[in-house]
Order: sequence, then C-alpha cells, then structure tokens
Amino acid sequence: MSNPRNGDTKPPCLPRNGLVKIPTQPNGLGSASITKGTPAVKNRLCQPSSVPAILSPALAHRSDLPIPSLASPLSLATLASVSSPPGTSLVGLNASEGSEQPSPERLPGSPSERQLAVDEKILNRLFWYFSACEKCVLAQVCKAWRRVLYQPKFWVGLTPVLHTKELYNILPGGEKEFVSLQGFAVRGFDGFCLVGVSDLDICEFIDNYPLSKKGVKSMSLKRSTITDAGLEVMLEQMQGVVRLELSGCNDFTEAGLWSSLNARITALSVSDCINVADDAIAAISQLLPNLTELNLQAYHVTDTALAYFTAKQGYTTHTLRLNSCWEITNHGVVNMVHSLPNLSVLSLSGCSKVTDDGVELVAENLRKLRSLDLSWCPRITDMALEYIACDLHKLEELVLDRCVRITDTGLSYLSTMSSLRSLYLRWCCQVQDFGLKHLLGMGSLRLLSLAGCPLLTTTGLSGLVQLQDLEELELTNCPGATPELFKYFSQHLPCCMVIE
Repeated sequence: MSNPRNGDTKPPCLPRNGLVKIPTQPNGLGSASITKGTPAVKNRLCQPSSVPAILSPALAHRSDLPIPSLASPLSLATLASVSSPPGTSLVGLNASEGSEQPSPERLPGSPSERQLAVDEKILNRLFWYFSACEKCVLAQVCKAWRRVLYQPKFWVGLTPVLHTKELYNILPGGEKEFVSLQGFAVRGFDGFCLVGVSDLDICEFIDNYPLSKKGVKSMSLKRSTITDAGLEVMLEQMQGVVRLELSGCNDFTEAGLWSSLNARITALSVSDCINVADDAIAAISQLLPNLTELNLQAYHVTDTALAYFTAKQGYTTHTLRLNSCWEITNHGVVNMVHSLPNLSVLSLSGCSKVTDDGVELVAENLRKLRSLDLSWCPRITDMALEYIACDLHKLEELVLDRCVRITDTGLSYLSTMSSLRSLYLRWCCQVQDFGLKHLLGMGSLRLLSLAGCPLLTTTGLSGLVQLQDLEELELTNCPGATPELFKYFSQHLPCCMVIE
C-alpha cells in the first residue's frame, strides 16, 4: 500500500499480461495468481491507483458514503496497520481459521477511527478503490475485512491461476494432500486456469472444488499432460463449462476432441497443441453448433478445415482468431467468408500466405467486422488498406503490426474511415511523417500505436497533438520520440496516456 505521508498512491507494478500474485500462504497456494479475464486495452502501463491516500476528505464529499466527519483524517495506512494474526489464511475461509475479529477497542487511533475501521458499510464502498492484488493483501488484515472482501462482487472478471505444485500440501510423512479450495468457492470464482496438471490433478480438482460440477463456467488448461480420457472426464463431470481453453497440451488427440466436446460449449481456444489439424476442426464444427468464439493457433491446419463450418455456426459465430496458421491461404479465406458471414471479430495474425486478394474477399463479404487483425502478414500492401477503407465501414479496430509493405499511401486510404477508433502500426518500417499527416483528421481515433516505426521524426510526431480526443499513444522504441516530445505531449494532450 502507499504511504499517505508522501502522497504516493501508485500500486506495485503489475505484469502486462494482467497476472496478480497472491502473497505466500501456509496452505500451499501462496504463489497462486489471479488474472483478468479479458484485457480491454493492449500494452497498458501501470497507472497510479485510484485509491485515495486519505479516507477523508477524499471520500467525505460523496453523499452516498455514510462516512462520519472526523476531526483528523483516517489514513489507509492506519487501517492496514492492523496486522494479520499468525495462521490466518488468505485462501481458506473456515470458521476455525485465523483469530478472532479485533474489537474496536483493540485497534489503533481514536474511538471514531477504530469504529470506522470495521464498519462494513464503509468497507463495502472503500474496498472498490483497490486493485485485485491489494485486496488479496487487505483480506489478511483481520476476519472483519476478509468477510467483506470475500464477497463475490469484489472478484468478478478475475480468474485464479493454479500451478500443479500449488494444489498439494506435503504432510510430515511425505504424503501429498490436496489443498482446500473453500476460499475460492466463497468468493464465487466461476473460472480457473490450471497449469501443468495431469488427469489425476483434474479429477482431484473436481472432487475438492465445491462449485466444480455446475458453478464453473470457464476452464483453461496450459502446458498440461491431460489425455483424451482426462478431457472426456472433465467435460462430462463439469456440466457448467461453456468456455474452454487448451494451450500447450500435447497429450490429447483429435479423437479426444470427438469424444469429449459438448454442444454447450460456446467459446473454444486451442493453441500450441501439436495434435490439432484439420480433423480437429471437423470435430469442432460438427459438435459445437452454438459456437460463438473460436481462437485457433495450429500450424498444420489447412484451407480445407475452414470449409467444415455448418450453416448453424455461420449464424452464431461472431469471433474467429486464426493465429500463426501458416498453411492458410487465400483459398482458405474463401471458405471462411462463405461459411462464417456474420463475423464481427477476425484475426489472421501470422497467416503469412494471405495476400491482398484475401483481404479483398474479407472486405467484400464480412461487412459486419468491427475488429480486424492482419499483423505479421508480410504480403499485405497498401492495396489491402484500400479494400478495407472502401467496404468495412463499421470497423473500429485495425491491427497492422509488422506489415512491412504498408506505406504512407495506405494511411491515406485509412484516413477516410470515420468509425476507426484503434490503429496499430507497430514496426511498420516504411511509414513516414507524411503518412502521419493523413491521420490528423481522424477525429474518431482513441488509440494509436507507432511503436518501433524507425522513420518517424520528432517533427512528424509532434503534429499528433491535433488529435485532441486521443486517449492512448504508444511510442515505444520509436527513435523520434524524445524527452522533449513527451513533455510537449503532456502539455498539449493532457488526457492522453503516452507510452514511452
């Protein structure tokens, strides 16, 4: 937590992937982590916490908060000075855990401060100001704070990440005991990410997590040794799972998908699984009629696979991300646009064989697109941007990272797009100052990334102050971005977060 004496309220720097580490605990789950479900903005820098350093007067002016007026402000540091008693568990929340709730008389400060420190009405509002990491720490202060913080409303949208070694306690005799997951159940987590687990670990998880049978909606397995049998048991037992992610799992086969996939699944993500090829896509298309989102990274999937989707999925599927599917060509794009005409989100990132003709097919047939990712497609040229500008009038996000053939001419085409809010041009090595001038009239732009563009100068970048509604500007590894330029932006774009 911050020290209110110097006014510094900046939280510990969080990793860019959103992982939040839980402090070490005696129950073996000390290095568990919690990750945000879906990042809204890419490459966010750590921002100062919105938590007020002083409880009053920062909150006293809010009429909806029942905070009594204090003769002297109560700092959060004073509240947090109530140390966690030995043996208190962050994860578990059994009646026997921890020590008794400290009474107001035992807390430091004046009587009004002591009473305020355990007032649940105040705490229910105050704790909304804290990050997930900070709430994990605050839950250790006392049972009163933990009781408030363990309400499910404080953990919505967060997913616990558990590694194999964190699932077991080692008993004095050397035997292993599965940890208690009651604390997770109290907080109502309906999604988990399990890393490095086996079939047995998944069975233990199902048996020990009270909400596993019906209450878990999302499961992610990463770098795990789950087999066809384990996958089948998991989806058979966990009847509530509608979102499934398999990443780096190389022991299940396409036969396992045929035997385990259930029609209730609406979102599926498969990446870095060596046994996934065209037959796996056939299983997905035939067994998941209600699929709304498919994320696929598979090096051996060919154009044929994209013709398997049924008319039902053409109606329901709105998100398709094909990442590093190296064998996909323009022929596969033809199959895709005819099978899935209602897509609103499409990624062809790393599909290096797709050319301008493929983009033309996308633009002419997928008029509902709001997000298009063409990053790492080296054959894309300015012509593709002309197709996009002419036909995709609802497009809000366009990612062109590492499209090395994009030039200033292509940006002139994009300048006509009135709906475009986010534009990524990372490492587009031919973009110059003249191209930036085409973007200055795009009043809809809120996010612009020019990271790694080597030809942009300080003079060209300074003109971006004309984009007064810009909210985020990324200039990482941009030679033209000087300290003087950042100072200039801070003065003329005060509402824009500039990423250095």
